[in-house]
Amino acid sequence: EWKCHGMSGSCTVKTCWMRLPSFRSVGDALKDRFDGASRVMMPNTEIEAPVQRNDAAPHRVPRRDRYRFQLRPHNPDHKTPGAKGLVYLESSPGFCEKNPRLGIPGTHGRACNDTSIGVDGCDLMCCGRGYRTETMLVVERCNCTFHWCCAV
Repeated sequence: EWKCHGMSGSCTVKTCWMRLPSFRSVGDALKDRFDGASRVMMPNTEIEAPVQRNDAAPHRVPRRDRYRFQLRPHNPDHKTPGAKGLVYLESSPGFCEKNPRLGIPGTHGRACNDTSIGVDGCDLMCCGRGYRTETMLVVERCNCTFHWCCAV
């Protein structure tokens, strides 16, 4: 960002500074990368350490060649992920069934919103098991008082 300084807004001097993007835009960018993440496999070959030269300064491996391996997609029909692509080695554990070892409570017995298409929706939360809807009438006492002529 920048700001102008000078007589009557003449902008004879500009002050510039770096600023982080908004939290929302960072979150949106991460979500886009998450949605397009690729499952990859590590190659079976061992990674060799960079070779040292005889002179005093150690040989520096260029940043792009630092790891000396190529990530391969788990599915051979998919393309190789790009330099800025998000990748993962193992699929996430399922959240539908209870798994105490991993601390996953499962989704059995949870309330869901049958009209929502989000993560609180019954189609996603019930994991294809089906669900039943209940209509409940709840009567609660309130601390209302009546004042004569038109006010509660």
